[in-house]
Amino acid sequence: MKNIRNFCIIAHIDHGKSTLADRLLDSTATVTSREKQEQLLDSMDLERERGITIKSHAIQMDYEFEGEKYTLNLIDTPGHVDFSYEVSRSIAACEGALLVVDAAQSIQAQTISNLYLALENDLEIIPVLNKIDLPSANPEEVTDDIVDLLGCDREEIIPASAKTGLGIDEILEAIIKRVPAPKGNPDESLQALIFDSVYNPFRGVETYFRVLNGEIKKGQKIKFMATDKSYEANEVGTLKLKQLPKKVVKTGDVGYLITGIKDAREVKVGDTITDADSPTTNMIGGFEDVKPMVFAGIYPVDTEEYEELRNSMEKLQLNDASLVFQPESSAALGFGFRCGFLGMLHLEIIQERLEREFDMTVITTVPNVSYYAYTNKEPDELVMVNNPSDLPEPSSLNRVEEPFIKATIITKSEFVGSVMSLCIEKRGEIVNQTYLTTERVELSFDMPLAEIVFDFYDRLKTVSKGYASFDYAPIGMRESHLVKVDVLLNGNTVDALSALLHRDNAYDIGKRMCEKLKELIPRQQFDIPIQAAIGSKIISRETVKALRKDVTAKCYGGDISRKRKLLEKQKKGKKRMRAVGNVEIPQEAFMAVLKLND
Repeated sequence: MKNIRNFCIIAHIDHGKSTLADRLLDSTATVTSREKQEQLLDSMDLERERGITIKSHAIQMDYEFEGEKYTLNLIDTPGHVDFSYEVSRSIAACEGALLVVDAAQSIQAQTISNLYLALENDLEIIPVLNKIDLPSANPEEVTDDIVDLLGCDREEIIPASAKTGLGIDEILEAIIKRVPAPKGNPDESLQALIFDSVYNPFRGVETYFRVLNGEIKKGQKIKFMATDKSYEANEVGTLKLKQLPKKVVKTGDVGYLITGIKDAREVKVGDTITDADSPTTNMIGGFEDVKPMVFAGIYPVDTEEYEELRNSMEKLQLNDASLVFQPESSAALGFGFRCGFLGMLHLEIIQERLEREFDMTVITTVPNVSYYAYTNKEPDELVMVNNPSDLPEPSSLNRVEEPFIKATIITKSEFVGSVMSLCIEKRGEIVNQTYLTTERVELSFDMPLAEIVFDFYDRLKTVSKGYASFDYAPIGMRESHLVKVDVLLNGNTVDALSALLHRDNAYDIGKRMCEKLKELIPRQQFDIPIQAAIGSKIISRETVKALRKDVTAKCYGGDISRKRKLLEKQKKGKKRMRAVGNVEIPQEAFMAVLKLND
């Protein structure tokens, strides 16, 4: 056990985590030259296409150092704020972390937030200064930044280039010398932490775990403590590039387990695996429940696929524990699910994965956040509002509270003005402004979460020419003046397009919604009024004009009354059609509401 090292790689987006993992695998000869490829651990098509890591990936490497053989368990983690839950789970399974900082871009918001996660778990931090071979690199200045942030010595920072392979041996040496060996008692009864799982259609649920005490053998009877169910360990082993079956996985090691479980709900990430005959009494703590930030409805395009969508979501939840969902129904879209996501990128990725991995075509409704409403009947009676249609009647409403966040934005000093005006437009209040260096500023805002849900991140990147990094943390609920804006098509409310908005923005956004829908809704045989309303008060209206057939074409000459008779007949038909006519809403219309600024 003294020769095992468990560590993860943490950094901001695009600071070179996956490339560094590739080099570590090369230099420990874990992959053959035939298996080599860029971003080797990023196994999903989506990850390769976008060049981002979405899932944590665990892999085991063998390395000989000063005549002794060492087993290194590496977990490569995502850098995007929307996947921070993945990072927190990886950190729980490690004793050390490589903190990678880009020598050209210096410390960014997500570097700091991931560092705090690691420090909370008492991990040994090894700072790595990556990309020092770039012409735009500024190693001296960035080294000073890291020293200020960590309070470490300059000698502890390892200069490296994951692209050229510079400094890789020093990193491996630092991992062996600085990261502590796992602590645990091999003689105690089995206690293992589940930190990830994946659904395999042929073998059932594959569970990834880290053994804290005891050992797990093939054929052993084991028990999951959260669900209190027992199974037989059909196969255990360690995670090389492919799974490597073993007879036993010992204390301190990371491995996988196959029990033949077919029901995705029986495996919970963060659960404790123990021996069924002599179980351990204490569960492993320290796994926080995920707090979804953004809520959206996901509905099958074909209502008959509802059950299939439920199964797909359960299998996806195994692989991505930060996805939260519950059934709901909508008058416009039928049966579907109300899902909680960690952010807009997370929502986009889940939608893509449902389409690619499970062949499900889905409709996503306008994302929103969770509000607290208090009614007049009992001043302290709390109603959770996840959907605008859950909001109580305005007459019985006492007050509404919405979630606020503390937003931390690090940007270049020349963009401070434009970043501030964007945040103030989004109802943000500036709390703090700190100059990290003469060039780089850290701004702190208190903002409503609802304002950053849609396009805030994209617009922040635009106004700062890509130089702003953004991170946020929830700070609780605050009272706010919110109104429900309904969209009516042909006099019928479309509940999937309703939104809860701040009173000051309601008129403007209602007007823009109507204009946008007018462009997107195809013309019918009758006029379609599109209206935005607050309660019974209409605040905006647009009309999609009818397609008219020229019924008088066959009348050439003759008495005008003949033409009039045909036109009157057409008018009656249009009126009747409008009374019974249904308006089909295209999928783009649901998403267009998000892109009102385009």
